[in-house]
Amino acid sequence: MSSPIWTRVALSSEFRGFSGPCWRLVEAQHRVSTLKLTDTLAEQALLEELIEDAKPAIPPDCRHLDFLLATPFRYGALYPYGSRFRRAGRTPGVYYAAEDPKTAVAEMAFYRLLFFAESPDTPWPRDAAEYTAFSAEVATGRLLDLTEPPLADDAGIWTDRTDYQGCQAFADAARAADADMIRYPSVRDPAGGNNLAILMCRAFARPTPVERQTWRMRLSASGVQALCEFPRQAVEFPRDAFIADPRIAGVIWERPGVSGRVRS
Repeated sequence: MSSPIWTRVALSSEFRGFSGPCWRLVEAQHRVSTLKLTDTLAEQALLEELIEDAKPAIPPDCRHLDFLLATPFRYGALYPYGSRFRRAGRTPGVYYAAEDPKTAVAEMAFYRLLFFAESPDTPWPRDAAEYTAFSAEVATGRLLDLTEPPLADDAGIWTDRTDYQGCQAFADAARAADADMIRYPSVRDPAGGNNLAILMCRAFARPTPVERQTWRMRLSASGVQALCEFPRQAVEFPRDAFIADPRIAGVIWERPGVSGRVRS
C-alpha cells in the first residue's frame, strides 16, 4: 500500500502537539504472582531481578522508565504476531494506550472475548478477573493524528479490524519521519474513543505511572461487565458489542460453566 501523504516530508508537515494522560490495562497479578513462590520480600526481590535479567533488553533511551512503561519497547525477542502498528519479527516496540480508561477496558474486553472465540470448548470463568488500569503522562509536538484530516481521509485503512498491513506501512513511514506518537480511533470501543500508539520513549512526560484504578471484568454468556470501585464507574459490553469483527461474530456464547451447567 502507498499514498503520497505517507512520505517522510509530507508526514513531517502534519505533526501536531499533544499532552495529557493515556491509559493501559494489565493483569493485577503482574507482581503478586512471584510472592507465592517465595518466603520473604527479599527473596521475591531477588526472583524478580532474575526474571528481569532473563528478559530481552530495554533500549537505552527507555531505561529511565518504570517497567510498566518500558516493557512494550523491549527488543531482542521475536514479536510473534503483528499488531496494528507493529510488524511481526524483531521490530521496534509500540506502547498501545487509550485516552480514556473505559476505552482501554473495551480493548481488553475484546481480546479476552477473542481468546474464548478461539477456544470454543473453554468454559466461562467462574470469577471476575482483576486488572490494574494505569495512566501515563505524555507530551509531544510530533504526533500524527489519524482522526483528523487529511490523514482521516484514509479511515478505511486505520479502522480495518483484521488487516493491519496499511497501518504497519504507515508506522514505518511515521518512524522515518521521526514521529513520537500516532492517535487513531478505537475500533473496539462502542463509545467511539481514541487510542494512542507511542513509538518513542521520549514521548513520556513522566517516568512512572500517574494514576491507578482497579477494574474487575466478568465474562459470561451475557457478554462482558466491568466495574471499578474508585472512582465508581462501570461499563457493559453485550453480545453484539463487537459483532462487527468476524472473529467475535462466530463466538459460541452458550457453553458449560465451571460447574458443568450451561449458562442461559
